[in-house]
Amino acid sequence: MPVTVEVSDFIATVILNRPEAMNAIDPESAAQLQAAWHEISTRNDVRVGIVTGAGERAFCTGADLKKTMPPTESFAELHFGPKTDVAPVATLRTPKPMIAAINGFALGGGLELAMLCDIRIAASSAMFGLPEVSIGSIPAGGGTQRIVRAVGQSDAMLMLLSGERIDAQEALRIGLVSRVVAPQDLPALARSIASRIAANAPLAVAAAKNLAQVGGELSLAAGLELEQQSFGILRNSEDRIEGRRAFAEKRKPRFQGR
Repeated sequence: MPVTVEVSDFIATVILNRPEAMNAIDPESAAQLQAAWHEISTRNDVRVGIVTGAGERAFCTGADLKKTMPPTESFAELHFGPKTDVAPVATLRTPKPMIAAINGFALGGGLELAMLCDIRIAASSAMFGLPEVSIGSIPAGGGTQRIVRAVGQSDAMLMLLSGERIDAQEALRIGLVSRVVAPQDLPALARSIASRIAANAPLAVAAAKNLAQVGGELSLAAGLELEQQSFGILRNSEDRIEGRRAFAEKRKPRFQGR
């Protein structure tokens, strides 16, 4: 299968499993990524997800151009007509935290996939780029919008307009990734971060993620109001009560997602 999902200890690990094609996304991969995100969103035994690539060379190099033929429909038909069963990768959403463990090349749609995730960490051998302008196109899988939000205007423009690649240390400097480690240490780091998140109260984690994402599009006053509403919703949840009891009793809380 081009995409596999492994679940243990409340963590789902999504592996792009086409190392012979640098983990490029073909139609089957896109459908299975959509299914993986749905599985993560709906399984009670999953609290956090990790996305990574098989092999040592690539996280994902974007769309597999050899297997992705130009559509026969007009743009109007595609944009306003009936939607297909497979949504674009750029629209993948889940209320649960996602970690991109970038183990090699993250180019074009591969970087766009990484930017869908909430936390990005990288191997020191990783390379990043949005090279679409060099072939007469644009990063239309959310790349032009998410890169500015991820790293700021000037660094985003440098990547978008030059199409040049940057290495892991430069990605760390501009804030595209949060950590850089030796390639052999990347899986353990991803698992460690995921385990820490999975140990927290699931409803509170989901609320915090939602507030951070939605709040960025609101005024500060509107964001603060939404924050208070979310706090009120969580105030009497079983997990919040359990958290306070566990603190008082000096033990680890046993969160149930209720």
